Amino acid sequence: MSTTGDPGSGASEASALLGSDVREGYAEVGDARLHYVEAGQGPLVVLLHGFPEFWYGWRLQIAPLAAAGFRVVAPDLRGYNLSSRPKGVKAYDADQLTADIGGLIKERGATSALLAGHDWGGTVAWDLAMSHPELVDRLAILNAAHPRKLSQGLHHPGQLRKSWYFFFFDLPDLPESVVHANRWHFFRHFLHDARPAYTPEEIDRYIQAWSQPGAATGMINYYRSSVRTSPKKAAAALGPISAPTLVIWGQRDHYLGPELAEPEHDDVPNLDRVERLPDASHWVHHDEAERVNQLLTDFFAPALPASN
Repeated sequence: MSTTGDPGSGASEASALLGSDVREGYAEVGDARLHYVEAGQGPLVVLLHGFPEFWYGWRLQIAPLAAAGFRVVAPDLRGYNLSSRPKGVKAYDADQLTADIGGLIKERGATSALLAGHDWGGTVAWDLAMSHPELVDRLAILNAAHPRKLSQGLHHPGQLRKSWYFFFFDLPDLPESVVHANRWHFFRHFLHDARPAYTPEEIDRYIQAWSQPGAATGMINYYRSSVRTSPKKAAAALGPISAPTLVIWGQRDHYLGPELAEPEHDDVPNLDRVERLPDASHWVHHDEAERVNQLLTDFFAPALPASN
């Protein structure tokens, strides 16, 4: 069941930002209530944001993809902004996150979708394409390492240094106190390398989302769940991805080394290519929005009706 209308307190007012053709609503999916922004008509494209963003991270992609002939849905992942923020680390296990997106695809009236994910949204996208291949027609990944590559990377000192916050976030209570301090300085710092820099108005929208009750803990619980998952269980969840796959990678990523961009052939046998953008940061869809929009439009184009 989906509800539309006033999203309530803390709403991002997507239509005011992106135009009157943009719709906002809530999808009841299992035990979660997912807030989403939707635009356009046509084959379904689902855009999954990463940390510490929310649907707004895709603000530069939603209208162009809709104009290209797609129906675009960008949800707030569970724990973020206006979506459900369940308590407990187990609520953020991989199977819960993929169930949300699989349920959202069906709730929006589709049997499958074109899927794009950045950062944590990319991790969820990788996982959904592995666990439910029937739901993912084509897969686009933006600066999110394949789970096997990330696991391998975390065995090397260089990547461990980049990923130190994974383990800091696993501490009880302290991370929540730290991230709230000094007007969310800790979370704002993650965005500091974007070029062009985020404007004060854009940062204010992020702060509004982070300030939703329970959102900070929900966001941090993704990391707690990840580092507490046994290597054996994580390895057992890996499987080949059948969907055609495009990886878009900003080479100036301060959090993931460029060697993590290319997945193993056996894991992603239908890899279209890895498109490396040398001047883009981790926030590749912000830094080089026009290039990313063209890459996504071209990659998803085979799903469009022939008349397009």
